Amino acid sequence: MGLTITEKIMARASGRETVRPGELVWANVDMAMMQDSGGPRRIANNLEHLGVPVWDPDKVTIVSDHFVPPSNETEARIQTVTRAWVKKYGVSRFHEFQGICHIVPIERGYVRPGILMVGGDSHSCTGGAMGAMVVALGSTDMLGVLVTGRTWLRVPETIKIIWEGKLPVGTFAKDMVLANLKQLGTAGATYKVLEFSGETVTNLPLDERLILTNMSIEMGAKTGIIEPDDTVLRYMEGKDVEFNPVYSDPDAKYSKILVNEAEDLEPLVACPHSPDNVASADSLHGIALDQAFIGGCTGGKYHDLATAAAILKGRKIAVGTRLLVAPASQQVLQRALADGVLEVLLNAGATLLPSACGPCGGLSMGILSDGERCISSTNRNFRGRMGSSNSEVYLASAATVAASAVTGQISDPREFIRS
Repeated sequence: MGLTITEKIMARASGRETVRPGELVWANVDMAMMQDSGGPRRIANNLEHLGVPVWDPDKVTIVSDHFVPPSNETEARIQTVTRAWVKKYGVSRFHEFQGICHIVPIERGYVRPGILMVGGDSHSCTGGAMGAMVVALGSTDMLGVLVTGRTWLRVPETIKIIWEGKLPVGTFAKDMVLANLKQLGTAGATYKVLEFSGETVTNLPLDERLILTNMSIEMGAKTGIIEPDDTVLRYMEGKDVEFNPVYSDPDAKYSKILVNEAEDLEPLVACPHSPDNVASADSLHGIALDQAFIGGCTGGKYHDLATAAAILKGRKIAVGTRLLVAPASQQVLQRALADGVLEVLLNAGATLLPSACGPCGGLSMGILSDGERCISSTNRNFRGRMGSSNSEVYLASAATVAASAVTGQISDPREFIRS
């Protein structure tokens, strides 16, 4: 019996020819990522107490993105601790004010096809779009990785999600993954891998694929993954790194196979207070909004900004509705600035925020007050996620967010794309 791409990566990492779901393995880690919130400030004392160095500083990256820029003395202290830690342990892959921890390592070539990577944040699975197995770890397990370069994992089963056909006008990867959330729910893939495939996925640009793997965790998955094709291999050109892509065998075993027809898709929205509470954008027309947000690791990539700009060009946001835009990285910001995308967004009335997590997690710059309602291109809308527990968050594609910002109410973006 053949192996899935995930099983092949785990077998290589554990020095074995094969692995099977349910087995426990000790695996060698190719790259470890931490951010400022769950990183050095949580493991520094224990690592110092052990009195050992980091196993391989060149295989560790730290990205400060949660408390950037610091908005109070506590957050400023966290950044001080982070800077001191990377200097002490010789971690040169330190990125502060450069973007979000799930985007920067991809841009820098740290996430490579075929590797096993661990990340100190639940959305680390974003990197699976590169054909890597990227799993989230808590600070205790991350401490073990930093000391030994290894971690233990149970080999997960894999659910294969196939998307066939061409996406209709006005629909995007966000709509695809919301449709899958409606199918599986927030616990339907618990400790499983979601392997996305099919013609629709193959035709997506890399920025869009990242949305699928990013939101795998919202279905309870251990991680999400997409086989590395020409799109990924071209992206890796010029990164000056070695990698060995692997692919699922034709006779690999899956716990479930879901086949979706893209032509049946319409713009979707996740309603409060769960990502699987999904309805069509058209059915929600008329729900008034106080804020619209385009940003985060899920919805602040270049493709998201350019998609929003195509709708907002020549238009203004509605009076009484705020539109906040936070590019996912400085590279995204620079590209959007160079080709006029940023100018279009600002001319429409958007407010530019730093390339950081900000409003997505209710951290700073755009949090919601009691009774406020926001539509967001991010990945979570649990109660209190973006501020007050009495606020409401709706999740949608950047196109739907932009269209809704223009009208001041939830709106179907297809009307704007046709006009």
